[in-house]
Amino acid sequence: MTTYALHHVQLAIPAGSEDACRAFYLGVLGMTEVAKPPVLAARGGLWVRAGTLEMHLGVEADFRPARKAHPGILVADLDDVMARLTANGTEVVPDGEFPGHRRCYAQDAVGNRLEFLQPL
Repeated sequence: MTTYALHHVQLAIPAGSEDACRAFYLGVLGMTEVAKPPVLAARGGLWVRAGTLEMHLGVEADFRPARKAHPGILVADLDDVMARLTANGTEVVPDGEFPGHRRCYAQDAVGNRLEFLQPL
């Protein structure tokens, strides 16, 4: 039987938004930037990591933020994440409709939807 595991999630970002995305993912969420291989770094974008979660933010010429599709990001302390987002001026939308979890939604620096979940 084949075993699957998630290596990374990729979200699109517009050209030139890397600094705004760094400020959000590194500054607000506390993630760490991962060095991209030189051949991929030439394309722009950035990679970030926190724990076992890795996200690749790739430049897309005809960028449109993901409003429905989103990564579901497990966190240990949802209150801390919501406080960080709110302190950054990011709107946080709590949602109590996912059994066994507290959760909320927010948008990153370029409007991509993010879901944060804390198991109960």
